[in-house]
Amino acid sequence: MKMRTLAVGLMVSALALSACGREGSPTAPAAPGGEPAAELSYPVAENVQVAGSPVFQAMTQRDRVVIGVKEDQPGLGFKDATTGEFSGFDIEIARMVAAGLGFGPDQIDYKSIPSAAREDSISRGDVDYYVGTYTINDKRKQLISFAGPYFQAGQSILVRADETAITGPQTLKGKKVCSASGSTPIQRVRDQGLTEPENIVEFQTYTQCVDQLLTNQVDAVTTDDAILAGYASQQPDELKLVGEPFSEEPYGIGLNKDDSALRNKINDLLAAAESDGTWQKIYDNTLGLSGTPASPPQLERY
Repeated sequence: MKMRTLAVGLMVSALALSACGREGSPTAPAAPGGEPAAELSYPVAENVQVAGSPVFQAMTQRDRVVIGVKEDQPGLGFKDATTGEFSGFDIEIARMVAAGLGFGPDQIDYKSIPSAAREDSISRGDVDYYVGTYTINDKRKQLISFAGPYFQAGQSILVRADETAITGPQTLKGKKVCSASGSTPIQRVRDQGLTEPENIVEFQTYTQCVDQLLTNQVDAVTTDDAILAGYASQQPDELKLVGEPFSEEPYGIGLNKDDSALRNKINDLLAAAESDGTWQKIYDNTLGLSGTPASPPQLERY
């Protein structure tokens, strides 16, 4: 899925959706043509049962759901510094799932977890599930499980606007490349030898990498195209994406490895959202504000 035209739309999304988050329904953003988009809200299911799920049992006992998210990804998972509200595509997927499990907006606690700490946080039970640009892969499946995928992205490269030497992954040799610790993209840079080991720079968040890029401490930031487009949209005179996506990144909902009952239930909720148009409505009101069309990927149940 090509995300190049997301640059303008994600900035609109990040600003227009800043009212959504923990409390209440999000304010309807304006679509690219100026027409207000439909308000995003989800019916809260009643008398939900997930037999055999210890995580769901813990959620019902505390009468709250704790969701791991990202907070620094405009259009996906973004926390407003002033209001503390969360917004974006991933946040809406998380809210939709919570509603299907019987939890309304006032029963959700969002917990920002950096990439490197996701598996530990899920395994320890610090979060009930995690929705935050979380690529499904076999290595992670040894530690946790995934529902989904619910979105398909691809790895790309962000550089300064005046950069001419870096045009794609094949031109990263000799360049300092930054990404988040524990992320799939930085591991791909390492495994494929896209740059020298001493030129690989890792931080806890992508925002730190972007700050380093803007101050000429690194030459490129790499992660999923949707994430990078959000940063580029915030400073279009300073940053740009280059080349074409060079991977497939299926985003999944991270869950306790042994809780197959909850995984199956969330997969059912995702399937229903895809078939009844809810997924499309969420996309159209977040990432889709860019004008880039998308459709949900096929679920991979196991």
